[in-house]
Amino acid sequence: MGHNLSSTILKAIDYDLKNTIFSFIPNTAETAFYGLIKGAEDYLNNIKIERILSWGKDYDEAKLSEMVNRRVRIEKIAIKDVKLRTFITQDTSRNEMVQHVYDITYGTVKKDTDTLVVIDDSIVRGTTLRESIIRMLSRLKPKRIVIVSSAPQIRYPDCYGIDMSKMGDFIAFKAAVSLLKETNQEGLLDDLLARCKELQRNNLLHTENLVRQVYKPFTLEQISAKIAQLITPDEVTIPVDVIYQTIESLHEACPGNKGDWYFTGNYPTPGGNKVCNKAFMNYVEGKNVRGY
Repeated sequence: MGHNLSSTILKAIDYDLKNTIFSFIPNTAETAFYGLIKGAEDYLNNIKIERILSWGKDYDEAKLSEMVNRRVRIEKIAIKDVKLRTFITQDTSRNEMVQHVYDITYGTVKKDTDTLVVIDDSIVRGTTLRESIIRMLSRLKPKRIVIVSSAPQIRYPDCYGIDMSKMGDFIAFKAAVSLLKETNQEGLLDDLLARCKELQRNNLLHTENLVRQVYKPFTLEQISAKIAQLITPDEVTIPVDVIYQTIESLHEACPGNKGDWYFTGNYPTPGGNKVCNKAFMNYVEGKNVRGY
């Protein structure tokens, strides 16, 4: 999954590996990080070969040594306290806890020059990014921060074991709602609520996932850009970008695993549609309860 993102990330940094540092947060993103680095190294090695061949006989030991020894820059930028688990923490204490989960490594970033590329395994709520990580990374004074998610945008509730059942918890959903408001399409939410209630009255709430319509007016890139705005604290002036895995790349990386419903909304049972629609109804009606 990380390797599949490498070409997208290289393009995003304008292939400037000299002034880019790669890292990962949290530790569960380490495997995807290695894949991302492997993709970047493959690109750099190809560049080395092309450059050396283009020299012909016009090189000396110093010139050749400089080229051969170029490396992708990797650093352990942030260290997580493994005793603190914010994802499974009570909602009321999560925001306070995330401010104390990470510690930072100074002295590795060239101020106003380096781009920081930090890969995460997934972005669900965006709470830790906004309340802790973005603030922390900004203290290193990089030129730019790129947050990468090895998983696609989590857009829909899960009801098969992972407790992700409230639409308002998902940063992707918040981004889509913000875009609806900005483009004067907020009425779509009321229309979908009415359709959900009609299905509920006819005992058909399980037949269709209506929440897909919330995302339909916008591209992946538009929602990612809005997520970047939402996770950037007001006081941070350094540009922040968010890049997600695509559904297509996910399937390519995991061809034998079809559990993609929290990304696509394609639930394997009718109950999934019902929970999703119910979670949406709860959100619009201001009910902070689970969809099941």
